[in-house]
Amino acid sequence: MTSVGEKMPAGAGIDESRLLIVGLGLIGGSLASALRVAGFEGQIVGCDPNPDEIARGIEMGLIDSGGTELGDQVTDASLIVLAVPVLAMETVMRTLVGALPKAAPDVVITDVGSTKAAIRACAERVFGGVPVNMVLGHPIAGSEKSGVSAANPDLYRHHKVILTPEPDVDAAALTRVSALWTACGADVLEMSVEHHDHVLARTSHLPHLLAFSLVDTLARQDDRLDIFRYAAGGFRDFTRIAGSDPVMWRDIFIANRQAVLSSLDDFEAGLARLRKAVEQGDSDALIATFDRASHARHYFDTLLNKTTYQAEYHMQPEGKVTYRVRPGGQAQGRLRVPGDKSMSHRSIMLGALADGVTEVKGFLEGEDSLATLQAFREMGVAIEGPHQGRVTIHGVGMHGLKAPSGPLYVGNSGTAMRLFAGLLAGQAFDSELTGDESLNKRPMARVADPLRLMGATIDTAEGGRPPLNIKGGAALKGIDYDMPMASAQVKSCLLLAGLYAEGETRVREPAPTRDHTERMLNGFGYPVSRDGDTCWLQGGGKLTAGPIDVPSDISSATFFLVAAAITPGSDITLEHVGINPTRIGVINILNLMGANLALENQREVGGEPVADIRIRYAPLSGIEIPVDQVPLAIDEFPALFIAAANAKGTTRLRGAEELRVKESDRIQAMADGLAVLGVENRVVADGIDIVGNGDDQVASYGGGRIDSLGDHRIAMAFAIAGLRASDDIVIDDCANVATSFPGFVDLVTRVGMTLSVEGVHG
Repeated sequence: MTSVGEKMPAGAGIDESRLLIVGLGLIGGSLASALRVAGFEGQIVGCDPNPDEIARGIEMGLIDSGGTELGDQVTDASLIVLAVPVLAMETVMRTLVGALPKAAPDVVITDVGSTKAAIRACAERVFGGVPVNMVLGHPIAGSEKSGVSAANPDLYRHHKVILTPEPDVDAAALTRVSALWTACGADVLEMSVEHHDHVLARTSHLPHLLAFSLVDTLARQDDRLDIFRYAAGGFRDFTRIAGSDPVMWRDIFIANRQAVLSSLDDFEAGLARLRKAVEQGDSDALIATFDRASHARHYFDTLLNKTTYQAEYHMQPEGKVTYRVRPGGQAQGRLRVPGDKSMSHRSIMLGALADGVTEVKGFLEGEDSLATLQAFREMGVAIEGPHQGRVTIHGVGMHGLKAPSGPLYVGNSGTAMRLFAGLLAGQAFDSELTGDESLNKRPMARVADPLRLMGATIDTAEGGRPPLNIKGGAALKGIDYDMPMASAQVKSCLLLAGLYAEGETRVREPAPTRDHTERMLNGFGYPVSRDGDTCWLQGGGKLTAGPIDVPSDISSATFFLVAAAITPGSDITLEHVGINPTRIGVINILNLMGANLALENQREVGGEPVADIRIRYAPLSGIEIPVDQVPLAIDEFPALFIAAANAKGTTRLRGAEELRVKESDRIQAMADGLAVLGVENRVVADGIDIVGNGDDQVASYGGGRIDSLGDHRIAMAFAIAGLRASDDIVIDDCANVATSFPGFVDLVTRVGMTLSVEGVHG
């Protein structure tokens, strides 16, 4: 075994001229990062099927160059590291065979796979035997994160790397691979392939199998919400590895099948003995087992080197997250915000109901979208991912959903609950929809009432609030419905129910609302017609799977549009933003206020218009916001209120009653926060008047402590306000920012703001 000290010398004894890493994900990217930190002076090249990963690796300074074609990258490589999934290894090796003559004469090949017998078998099939210059290896390290963006130079430090060389391996090759991992701070040891797979099957693979099984079993219980809600730390610690990458673990269990089955046989035998002891009340047998296990665990603690092979399960902290924003700062840069939440929801829903496999790119990995994804898993839909915004949905067809074993929990997402109501109204099984404390206070009669007109049986809590109990097997009939208020969620709910209704479902809206559902249904081959303010579809059709590229969310982009609009000297470009005509109210309103805003590189992706939006500072003026723009910017008003506070004169909003029933009463919440900062405002039933500063030579307002009321958009709006404040703005209750905008803090820091997360308060 090789032991590593705390500080590595430059280059750490690696004498490689050109290192090629095939598979630039977390493992490969962290290897490159660790070598850079260790002072490796050779060239590092990457190969990955995803060109974005290569570009990101170059941008981060991890690799010097790279590409998607392995044959192009092998030239002059002295050391090749195969960091691809186990089931992809044979394909990569076959490509490598033809390219190896272009490598350095003394090239050495190694890998990072966790099932060595399967990889050795691949080499034997491809090369006719394991080449003497191939050293199989396995770093015992990982993270809940994935992709090259998660590369961590300390990932291997004080972790073990197991090498499993063949008896005839070239001694120099073995030394060079050992030096590679030693340079990364790892402890290197050797064992046979068989022993490695035997040990890992018992210490890693079996625990993962049991954790997946336990969590899946409990997740299918009727009272699983209470089970998870009241579970203590022991349950969390034991089951956290069930949050690991399902696709990776599927591959591992298949590749290491025999060793896993052998370890499972041993475990089942022990479990049978324990069950018998419990049945018979055999106190001695129980204490013997528990005592033996307890001592073994304490011994294991003494061996543990502060490492774990299992991926940590990412848990949201309990309590209140607080932001502190320092006054001033810049608004500069080019960035891409997360995918559109509305489209992320719909991509999962329609992909699940489609015939075939739907590949989604740009999926928003926020709490709300993940809740939708999980709900469909509970209804029997196989879903791979998400991984860096990529999701693969194995559709079950219009009538393929299965009854969930208990309530479907949609977190804080009103969109998910209202759309699910329409979709579930047409199913053959009973269902219940529930959410978190905030969502369960929001009105649902606006969807329940028209669904009842279609023939659905829906029970709500007092005041038409969640949970919603939906009776299955209803014979739905299409209706002609005039919506009393403009709401894309109500429209979408009725269209989804209309898929299962007899005849035609027509929805007339009093003002334009976002039309993602109509566009996406058409994209899935289900015709939706529109004439003026009315859209309609015929029930009884089917959806056909296809690729979806989710644009960046204009609601998330809005915070940076406003940041640039209010900050002298600013210049921000937001890439690949959805500019659906039913969503661009914020652009229209900012233009009316005098913003210097331009749409560049306009194009259409999957039926949705997208563009890069460049915005530079220009003095803003207060305006009377046109009523016809209100429904086109309903989610963007918290940020627009901050723009108004920095404009010259008064900005007047009317016709925005909908803001009263969002995650919070956003009109009152923003008014209260603006008052704390010293911004003059006047609230009316359907809007607000805001008197702005309009002098870019002085701060527009003071600082203070803001209660976001757990509303993510309120929290982010006041974070942006810090750019023109004279003192710190402290914002309480910000944990829900993760529901719509994971990575918000990192991005605002990148563009030049000073925002810190002060901690979690229980």
